Amino acid sequence: MTSHGSRLVIPVDVKKKPWEQKLPLHNRWHPAIPPVAEVKTGELFRVEMVDFSGGGITKEYTAYDIKHADPSGVHYLSGPIKVTDADGIPAKPGDLLAVEICNLGPLPGDEWGFTAIFDRENGGGFLTDHFPNATKAIWYFEGIYAYSPHIPGVRFPGLTHPGIIGTAPSMELLTIWNERERTLEETGLHSLKLCEVLHARPLANLPSTKGCVLGKIQDGTPEWEKIAREAARTIPGRENGGNCDIKNLSRGSKVYLPVFVEGANLSTGDMHFSQGDGEVAFCGAIEMSGFLELKCEIIRDGMKQYLTPMGPTPLHVNPIFEIGPVEPRFSEWLVFEGISVDESGRQHFLDASVAYKRAVLNAIDYISKFGYTKEQVYLLLSCCPCEGRISGIVDSPNALATLAVPTAIFDQDIRPKANKVPAGPRVVRYPGIPQCPYEGNLPTTKNPGATV
Repeated sequence: MTSHGSRLVIPVDVKKKPWEQKLPLHNRWHPAIPPVAEVKTGELFRVEMVDFSGGGITKEYTAYDIKHADPSGVHYLSGPIKVTDADGIPAKPGDLLAVEICNLGPLPGDEWGFTAIFDRENGGGFLTDHFPNATKAIWYFEGIYAYSPHIPGVRFPGLTHPGIIGTAPSMELLTIWNERERTLEETGLHSLKLCEVLHARPLANLPSTKGCVLGKIQDGTPEWEKIAREAARTIPGRENGGNCDIKNLSRGSKVYLPVFVEGANLSTGDMHFSQGDGEVAFCGAIEMSGFLELKCEIIRDGMKQYLTPMGPTPLHVNPIFEIGPVEPRFSEWLVFEGISVDESGRQHFLDASVAYKRAVLNAIDYISKFGYTKEQVYLLLSCCPCEGRISGIVDSPNALATLAVPTAIFDQDIRPKANKVPAGPRVVRYPGIPQCPYEGNLPTTKNPGATV
C-alpha cells in the first residue's frame, strides 16, 4: 500500500536548547559540518525548527531578553540535509537544487511569536538612530491570523515563510566570503554614513568562536576550533541563499539553490509567521518555531545552464526564487513615498536605502496619528504584510522608494479625510508595551518636522 504524507527527518523539542536536540542544530555555514539527515528527490519530508534565538527570547511581557540578547548565537538552523536522486547519487557541485515548499506553519502547541527592536548598543536596526530602546511585542496566532495585545486594533493573515534556506558553501566559496567581508570590515567607512545609522552595527559579521554551534562536531575538539574560526555567520544572504528574508516564499514556492558541495547539504530555519518587506526592525518579522514540508529535485549541471556568474569566478551566482500561489489578498493600500533626502535635508545621490528610510519614517509618523506610539507602528510595519518597492532608481539625484500598507489590517479607517482630525476612536494607546531604557551614548536623530 502506498504511503502518503511527509516523513519527519529533523524533529525539534522547543523545551530543549539547540545543542540538546536529538539531531543537533548549527548556526554557521561551513562545508565540513556533517549532514544529520538524508532525503531522496521526489520525497516529501518534514523539517522542524526552533525560532532564530533558540528559545532565548521568551513570551514573557518584558524586553530585557531583547536588550541582553547575545547576537553571536542567532539563527539556529535545522540540517544539513544530504540530498540524493532516486538512484542514491548525491547532488554534485554545479547542480541546481530545486526545493519546493509544500506546507509550513508554527509548531503545534507553540502558536505564538515575537517582533522586537534591538537595543542600539546590541545590534540596533534600520531605524536605530530614531528608536534606540529595546522593545518587544508578543503575537498570538488564530489559524492564519495574528494579533498582539501590545499593538491593539490590528489583525492580519500571515504570509508564513522560512527566513533562511540555503546550501553549504564549498571551501573555495567560504574563503571568498571571508576575504571580501574582512576587507570591508578593515577598510570600510566607520562613520555616520548610510542613513547615519548602521555605524552602530559591524560592517560585516566575521567568523567567531563565540556562540558557535556546529551540529555533530563536538565543542572543544581541535576540529571544532578549526572550523569555528573559518565558518561564516548566518547574518547576511549570500550566493548559497541563506538569510534572504523574502516574505513571499510561502506555500507552493520553489527555491533554486546552487550546489557547491556533494549532497548539497541543505539547511533551513529562522521561521517567520509574517514579515513586511525589509524586516526593518531587524528582529522584525513575527519570529516563531515552525515546520516545513519540502520536496527536492536535482537539476544536473543547472548552475552553468541557468545561472550567470556576476563576479570573477563561476561561484559568484545567486539563487532563483519562484513565488507560490498562496498569499493574503488585499484590495486597498495606503502608499508612502520616500526620496533620497535625509532628515537633515541633505541630498544623497540615488541612495535607495535613504529613500526607503524616508518612506518608513513617513508611514510611522502618519499612522501614529491614529492612537499608536511610534514604537508600535515601527514594529507593525516590520512584521505585517506591507509591500516595499524601489519605485525609481534612474532619475538623478533622487532614488524613490515606496511602502504600501494594507488598510484592511486596521479596525479603523486610516485614510486622510476632509475636515476631520484623526483621533483613533477604537485604539487606546498602550503604555505597557515591553520596553527597556536606552543607556548608551550614541547620538539620536531628531526630526524637527515629526509628530510629537
